Amino acid sequence: DNIHTVLHQVLELGVEDDYLRYNPSDNALKELKKAHNHDSKKRKALTLSEQKLFEKFLSQQGQYNRWYPIFTVMLWTGLRVGEAVGLRWCDIDLEEEIISVNHTLIYYSKGKENGCSFAINTPKTEAGKRIIPMLPKVKEAFLLEKQYQEECGIKCNVTVDGYTDFIFVNRYGHAQHQGTLNKALRRIIRDCNDEVLEKEERNPVLLPRFSCHTLRHTFTTRLCEANVNIKVIQDILGHSDVGTTLNIYADVTRELKETEFHKLENVFSLQTTAQ
Repeated sequence: DNIHTVLHQVLELGVEDDYLRYNPSDNALKELKKAHNHDSKKRKALTLSEQKLFEKFLSQQGQYNRWYPIFTVMLWTGLRVGEAVGLRWCDIDLEEEIISVNHTLIYYSKGKENGCSFAINTPKTEAGKRIIPMLPKVKEAFLLEKQYQEECGIKCNVTVDGYTDFIFVNRYGHAQHQGTLNKALRRIIRDCNDEVLEKEERNPVLLPRFSCHTLRHTFTTRLCEANVNIKVIQDILGHSDVGTTLNIYADVTRELKETEFHKLENVFSLQTTAQ
């Protein structure tokens, strides 16, 4: 995936400069993933109860409340992690309540001796460039982030390929990246579950181990469950191929059918017992 990200950008420049007629890496990654699909496990979204627990835990005034804005934005927009951390204040319009997605912030290795570095990537396809409606919860998250940074005197002090004024920065004003966010998630999951288990409730809801990408998949699942139009989902998520969206939709609806049929089975069982 990392190799394709870099190589695609290089070859695209070759097309623009008329050295190549077309980009040979177009769809290469999709075909590779399709060929090895049997090797990978299906991604699981958070259930509604798990999502509520996660949001409730982050909203509490504690050490993890600092992560509430960025994870809320990711959970309620379906943004890829690179798109979320790459958001600048000029990319959002709080009055019109829209988010403009037009680039990705990546963090990559430059080799053992040179460490890691940030770079800006433009979307691989036109579908990647999109406008996303800003839900009330997302707008609130942006305002909370703005308020927190103003109170703490935090300002973005990093420029990456000419891009600056990133929304989500750490206490030093540096850009966030996927590794840091996934590390934070692991701590959040651990401490949230410890808090739940301390209450000694019967059949408690616990958070499974998940990553940043799970938040995107969870948002997609909620859209499918709400019967949002497939083309709308495709546009919001920035899928260039509707087949990707349809695959997710098929998985979600199949799980919903199984759940509903289990409910039906329970109803029949109760009726039989009553008779």
